[in-house]
Amino acid sequence: GRGSATAALPAGVPACVVEVADDGPGLAADAARQVFERFYRGPSAAGEGVEPGSGLGLSIAATIAEAHGGRLELDTRPGYGCVFRLLLPRSVGSGPHCPA
Repeated sequence: GRGSATAALPAGVPACVVEVADDGPGLAADAARQVFERFYRGPSAAGEGVEPGSGLGLSIAATIAEAHGGRLELDTRPGYGCVFRLLLPRSVGSGPHCPA
């Protein structure tokens, strides 16, 4: 499938936004609920020439986002691909580990 990545500083939104989208098969609701859990591996991509991962990447990315006061989101529907969205606060020092 195809994919795209965008980064933006939308007006009126207090966050920097990075989106990574694809036009793949998307995820079923049960997989979407688990995708950020450590060691979760979705249905195999075997046959597409893709090596299976460890199931840690999205969990690590979400933890890093949270450490910086942000979050990692997923929008998906089976048959319509996935959009992963990283939101980070624009203001310096607004994360949970930064002095106010």
